[in-house]
Amino acid sequence: MTNILKSLGFLHGGDYNPEQWLDNPDIIDRDFTLFEQSKINTFTLGIFSWAKLEPKEGVYDFEWLDNIFDRIEKQNGNVILATPSGARPRWMSTKYPEVLRTNEEGQKLVFGERHNHCLSSPIYREKTQEINRQLANRYGNRKSLILWHISNELGGGECYCELCQEAFRTWMQRKYKTLDNLNKLYWSSFWSHQYNNWDEIHSPSLLGDTTSLSLNLDWKRFVTDQTIDFFENEIKPLRELTPDIPVTTNFMGGNPPSSSVHKDLDYQKFANHVDVISWDSYPNWANDYESTGELAMKTALMNDVMRSLKQDNYLIMESTPSQVNWHPFNRSKRPGMHEMGSLQQIAHGANSVLYFQLHQSRGSSEMFHGAVITHSLSDKTRTFKEVSAVGNDLEKLQPLFNSEYKRPKVAIIFDYDNMWALEDARNYSDETKNYWNTIQKHYSVFWHNNVAVDIISAEDDLSPYSLIIDPMHFMMSKNFMDKIEKYVNSGGNIIGTYMTGIVDQNYLAYLGGWPEKLQRIYGLSYVETDTMYPKQTNIIKWEGENFTILNYADVFELKGARILAHYVNDFYAESPALTENNFGMGTALMIAGRTNSDFLNKFYKKMLDKFALGNTDSPIENTDANINVQIRQDENQTYFFVTNYGDSEQTVAFNDNYIDSLSGNNLNGLIILAPYQVVVATEA
Repeated sequence: MTNILKSLGFLHGGDYNPEQWLDNPDIIDRDFTLFEQSKINTFTLGIFSWAKLEPKEGVYDFEWLDNIFDRIEKQNGNVILATPSGARPRWMSTKYPEVLRTNEEGQKLVFGERHNHCLSSPIYREKTQEINRQLANRYGNRKSLILWHISNELGGGECYCELCQEAFRTWMQRKYKTLDNLNKLYWSSFWSHQYNNWDEIHSPSLLGDTTSLSLNLDWKRFVTDQTIDFFENEIKPLRELTPDIPVTTNFMGGNPPSSSVHKDLDYQKFANHVDVISWDSYPNWANDYESTGELAMKTALMNDVMRSLKQDNYLIMESTPSQVNWHPFNRSKRPGMHEMGSLQQIAHGANSVLYFQLHQSRGSSEMFHGAVITHSLSDKTRTFKEVSAVGNDLEKLQPLFNSEYKRPKVAIIFDYDNMWALEDARNYSDETKNYWNTIQKHYSVFWHNNVAVDIISAEDDLSPYSLIIDPMHFMMSKNFMDKIEKYVNSGGNIIGTYMTGIVDQNYLAYLGGWPEKLQRIYGLSYVETDTMYPKQTNIIKWEGENFTILNYADVFELKGARILAHYVNDFYAESPALTENNFGMGTALMIAGRTNSDFLNKFYKKMLDKFALGNTDSPIENTDANINVQIRQDENQTYFFVTNYGDSEQTVAFNDNYIDSLSGNNLNGLIILAPYQVVVATEA
């Protein structure tokens, strides 16, 4: 966190769009009364306000925004000021059609929706800088301004116009230097797809080529880089005029997290260009296909992804106080869920609970999206009362504001290039690769055992961790192999899985079998992968028990590793399914096939004991699987967030004398936690 944010305390508030209510000032007056009542202290302004800020080209109207700043400062509130580039005004598209995006079929889109702009357009880049310079000059010295919010939910930025094609060709030329090198690394002799000059390069298209896996991957890499370049262009006047005000942009997790991570942009790369990580969290609480505890685990994982991007506290930029309007089923949270979900994010390192939206829109597409103030304009709604409860909680938790999430000893490798490459691999099964779901299943065991986990990239330092889990690392560079060799040789421990080390970073297959470095680390030689149909399975026998193998089974030959478990059936019966290899001062284990959770639960519990990774600091005895403990700490105190994610009461046994920071009650011996209740325990 930057210094300006470290001095503020927990932020509670969110997106406010008073321009929708300027013709009814009584509503704005009442809004501010209700904001104060519900302990709202932070307002994100201007996200979709460009048409109001600049109703005609070069004609600006800031008086309404001046008034809102004055009101916020009168209440000692904070402002996160957004740049409005996520939804440009209609006049711009009419006068400058080049700012409109072009689809994959070459059709220029018409004005509408949002983010419908070309990232390469010089005019749009110029216009975003102009409006941002106006905002910085006018509001940069306001005492309430704490953060710049750049655009909104950047992503899905594919534009196929000629400007973007030229930018892609330039990007490719910088990367590959010569056409000979490009053709070699693209293996373009296949189907006679050699490039003869740089102008022949075109983005993947259903009207052209989607069969070049290297081209598909490079286009995704380019879209991330072009989005970052657009972002850097947009913040230039802000860096120049307000160098002490940090910048962020709201990343997106899976919506809901159970499906996937956000797949359009490489956030691990983008994180280097923001001062503060912020993201939009919208889990679909109270769904009918998983328990609250299971969804809580998936939501915890997304929070850990975001915290791990900078190994620092982060912000929740958007969440809903009740429901959304774009899930397949838009159900309101059950009583207590909002407080539970909000405090879960704080437990994992968030320093804010911010909402979309503070006042519900009266019309248009998000008129039914949840809000602090609904169409009833009442302070008697269940939502308003629950938001107020969170505001009270955050005030009580101010003493732990500058604490940090306890640094984990366990990390899981998650890599965007690998995700994109594996999804596009013309092998295995399109329906069952499930890279992100696999990460969830491995993470789940640690979460249910109250063991903290970082989610790191292949570029990150491995040395802080006692255990690295590296699932389905299909696209693995030789540099990463060097890194894990050094890590394990120096005493680290790694767990790999099936479908690992198949292609290099250029999407070329490794020749001559598995790379020798992986053979030495794992003590194995890869033979092949058995891809199964949905109804087909195998079995592994481990410590006298049988466990089901489904979807994928890698066949290995031993080169020094010890067999811990073997396959039971098919032509590879008796071959290794779980192995361990001592390498240098460390250990490398391989899970050769995809298992169900019963195997992972048993296996990782053994690993927790083997590598002394259990949560010995927990203030409670492990009881029900729905009880979870997360830890924040500073140099003086440790704060234990103990949460009941179950739908019924749970009794927990505290092993010493503690005090709940929320209620002030003593926590000693047996304590009953209500459904969704959170206590924040500190030593008495």
